[in-house]
Amino acid sequence: MSNGNDSRYSISQNAYIKLILHALKHKTTAVNGVLIGRLSGDVVEITDSVPLFHTSQIGLLPSLEIALIMIEEYYSGQGLSIVGYFHANERCDDVELGGVAKNIADHVYRYFPQAAVLLLDNKKLGALRNKKDAAPVVQLYTRDSSKNWKQVESEGTKRITTKEPSANVVLLDFISSEKWNDIVDFDDHLDDISKDWLNSELFK
Repeated sequence: MSNGNDSRYSISQNAYIKLILHALKHKTTAVNGVLIGRLSGDVVEITDSVPLFHTSQIGLLPSLEIALIMIEEYYSGQGLSIVGYFHANERCDDVELGGVAKNIADHVYRYFPQAAVLLLDNKKLGALRNKKDAAPVVQLYTRDSSKNWKQVESEGTKRITTKEPSANVVLLDFISSEKWNDIVDFDDHLDDISKDWLNSELFK
């Protein structure tokens, strides 16, 4: 049975790593971000990501609206748009997509009906060092015909993949060098506008 969205999702290495590092920088709080990309056939190509918030602003609509307007203005010039949402829960053992995450995802869905939600899977992230698995350390959610966000079981179907198979190897290198310290999100930018929310220098 169709879930109302049968798209597949491919996320670039940099977009993927940026979001995971954002979550690692703020381990004791919830964090979120948006996915940037385009639709190519039945594949949503996620080419970049923007870390948003790590404070109580995470669910505040005014701050979110400001961020989304700035992000859309920047990326529309490149033929890209917001195609999804990323969330990491405050508690490592919390594996549910909560109300705040669903509300923001609904907002994104209104503009992009193939929108995906990626929820950080701390268990998969913790097992990376031992398994050296190529699969993304996230859970994929899409909205079904009943307008509910449902987790997509990706085992075997590969609904979400990293564009570069070595993404987790590079991620582990960045984790070992504590690269997360260099991540800037919109919270940081709103506190100090000289801080680059695009993280242009992160991978240089």
